[in-house]
Amino acid sequence: MKFIKELAEGNNIQGVYLCKSKLSTETKNGKPYDSLILQDKTGTLDTKVWEPYSPGIGEYAAGDYIEVVGEVITFNGAKQAKLTRIRKCQEGEYDPADYLPCTDKNIGEMYEQVLSYINSMKNEYLKKLLQSFFVEDEEFIKAFKNSSAAKMVHHGFIGGLLEHTLSVTNLCNYFAGAYPLIKRDLLLTAALCHDIGKIREISAFPENDYTDEGQLLGHIVVGVEMVSEKIRLIEGFPVKLANELKHCIVSHHGELEYGSPKKPALIEAVALNFADNTDAKLETITEVLKNADSPDWLGYNKFLESNVRKTGKV
Repeated sequence: MKFIKELAEGNNIQGVYLCKSKLSTETKNGKPYDSLILQDKTGTLDTKVWEPYSPGIGEYAAGDYIEVVGEVITFNGAKQAKLTRIRKCQEGEYDPADYLPCTDKNIGEMYEQVLSYINSMKNEYLKKLLQSFFVEDEEFIKAFKNSSAAKMVHHGFIGGLLEHTLSVTNLCNYFAGAYPLIKRDLLLTAALCHDIGKIREISAFPENDYTDEGQLLGHIVVGVEMVSEKIRLIEGFPVKLANELKHCIVSHHGELEYGSPKKPALIEAVALNFADNTDAKLETITEVLKNADSPDWLGYNKFLESNVRKTGKV
């Protein structure tokens, strides 16, 4: 079996993969087909079954490990597979570790950097708040270390939420040093907490899909609720500081049309929005380039709103 990252146009695909999602639908002409996403630890692959009722296609569902046979093609500049045979696998025929994408960075080392930022806090209230999440809450710590930052767009792997949060915090730490008006403790607390709602918005692997709470409320609202719950347990937490922190979280997407209930009104909120957007977009294009087979133009990316190309060799 080849890992998804190794597959190229013209290759045969044969092996066991995780069926991350499955949608049975019809073409414009009314012909039934299945659209699914295959996954292994190196990534995901858009996949089609154009003859879903043929003898070679067995019963299977999203979440199953399936043995497949088919062909790899390119469609609209992206890699895709067409399958002709599918068999549901039984436990013991696969190693789950081969199918769960994970950060290539050290989770323990990244978390130690998070803790070092918390230890550097001078504001006692913000420090207590962060400790209540990242030091004292074992259930939160486990989820935070193992969650993804997104279903598909960027950091969609185990440890992705931690990696993204640390990158955003590193950028914010630079901003705080470069622009003296910024309140460092407020900005870094907002950076560390801005996406904590994702541990409840997106389910754990291997599912890694939106929960009911995520669909109905979204991670911004959930995150503010989580912060508010902890703040209520800290005696004397200043109301003004709490509102400023929560404002940074609710506005970190920057624009109303991007899901933020409010646009940034504080310098710390502006800095957080830029840091979050910077890391999300640079990681998105990094993942696109890593998984690209072509050395040339790679097609239109919806998140980047641009046709993407690799940089030429100097």
